[in-house]
Amino acid sequence: MKRFGLVAATAAALVFLSIPAVPQAQTDNSTEKSAKSNADTYRQLNLFAEVFERVRSDYVEEVSDEQLIEAAINGMLSSLDPHSSYLNAKNFKDMQVQTRGEFGGLGIEVTMENGLVKVVSPIDDTPAAKAGLKPNDLITHLDGEPILGLTLPEAVEKMRGPVNSEVKLTIRREGREPFDVTLTRAVVRIQSVKSHLEGDNVGYIRITSFNEQTDSGLHAAVKSLQEKAGNKLVGYVLDLRNNPGGLLDQAIAVSNDFLQRGEIVSTRGRRPDDAQRYNARPGDITNGLPVVVLINGGSASASEIVAGALQDHRRAILLGTRSFGKGSVQTIIPLPGHGAIRLTTARYYTPSGRSIQAKGIEPDIVVEPAKIERIANGDALRHEADLKGALKNPDAPTTASGAAPKPNVPPGTTPAATPGKGEQNSVDPLVLGTAEDYQLARAVDMLRGLSLFNGRTVN
Repeated sequence: MKRFGLVAATAAALVFLSIPAVPQAQTDNSTEKSAKSNADTYRQLNLFAEVFERVRSDYVEEVSDEQLIEAAINGMLSSLDPHSSYLNAKNFKDMQVQTRGEFGGLGIEVTMENGLVKVVSPIDDTPAAKAGLKPNDLITHLDGEPILGLTLPEAVEKMRGPVNSEVKLTIRREGREPFDVTLTRAVVRIQSVKSHLEGDNVGYIRITSFNEQTDSGLHAAVKSLQEKAGNKLVGYVLDLRNNPGGLLDQAIAVSNDFLQRGEIVSTRGRRPDDAQRYNARPGDITNGLPVVVLINGGSASASEIVAGALQDHRRAILLGTRSFGKGSVQTIIPLPGHGAIRLTTARYYTPSGRSIQAKGIEPDIVVEPAKIERIANGDALRHEADLKGALKNPDAPTTASGAAPKPNVPPGTTPAATPGKGEQNSVDPLVLGTAEDYQLARAVDMLRGLSLFNGRTVN
């Protein structure tokens, strides 16, 4: 593992740069270029020192050296891309707690877009999810104060606070006027894997994020479903909708659980020798049963690694809408005595060599979010049995009066699916995995159809 070091210096301190030795064979021209580059670097550091001293002495309010240095470091990192940032000691500790599966806050995964906080995904069973926040919502104000001008870590810090305290968020959502929502902060405990049987023969597994317990949770879920359904299982639905991602090693482990061989993902950094490939080992925990993976605009990062691997190996059918499109890898680099930096160090590629950065993964079958409702027809539908003098079916059971029972269809209604307005890339978190989940219903139908086609018995 690489070791990283950092020397933080104030204006009065010396900054030492590592200058590589120049081989004898190096040309004078190359030496001159190297010297010029180093001289330019020192001039820029002198500029920083000059600005630092001017702010320190003349700013309207006193600012500590620590605040200025942290702000400078964070500004440097956040200018690179939306996912690189500085974590002070407190934020670093919070991040470590989060990856273990428990943290305090609102339960919302966010990124930065045009100076505003953008919701990637609310986490199930958290204040954010219960309040109805949706992927792609933009948070413009916190407790009435504009977010514009804050860095992402600063905005996140303002959203955190003591358990049971309140924070008011101003939300901008496509298709409606900005509105306020007040959330009560809570201890967020993440059970990253949830499961149940759909009917008695389809296993439903939802992964809400990729933390340290995800792979073991998946194994436990599959074992539980197999015990409950026995040999009736015809397939699995793996739900990665609204999953903001998490740990790379857990995404690799989950992918490996469904694959027998082949590449899972590759990462490529700045230097060619930094490239890494991760391959599957034999052992499919589902015993080769069909898998449908659900994705949407809230499926990001680690969840896209899983979806891309299973899609490229044709191990699963992807159903839903296009994923978020975060195709980069961040490394947490601890800074002893300070905190850490979150630095984008590589891009990742699916087994077929695809980069999904800012593009996302297209599902094999596009199914927009929708809801099931009954639509009135105006008058009752008529059937053959309703016609006067219609012949009786000789095989139909008869009632006490001798008449065959009519089909149990509510008069004047027929079931229909209505696409959700303005929600083409999001699903209400409270609907996920329930009887109202239209995309899940389509996935279950597909698995049962495959089972019939393959000759399996469906009860």
